[in-house]
Amino acid sequence: MKTSKEFIKGDEIEWEVVGEGIKRKILAFDKSVMLVNVHFEKGAVGVLHEHYHTQVTYIASGKFDVTINGVTQALKEGDSFYIPPHAIHGVVCQETGMLTDVFSPAREDFLNY
Repeated sequence: MKTSKEFIKGDEIEWEVVGEGIKRKILAFDKSVMLVNVHFEKGAVGVLHEHYHTQVTYIASGKFDVTINGVTQALKEGDSFYIPPHAIHGVVCQETGMLTDVFSPAREDFLNY
């Protein structure tokens, strides 16, 4: 697996559209960890899904309804959430915003080789 540069300038990374009203930037990664910004337009849905990675997410801006294993909470800028491996999770964006995700190990499925 390739790794990211040591110094990352966000303005030099292109957004990748990954769903209706959703785009992401993969910022930094190696095989053990990955940092990703995900921008959501109001009303965009991060559909329920699961993966074997541990995920920690910081809400950099906006408001989201976050569901983890059938429990939903309204979270806003400055809040965060933890997703253990294989937990079913998703979000609904209530106010345009950005999530900052950290995955361990890295999401190889996000990388375009």
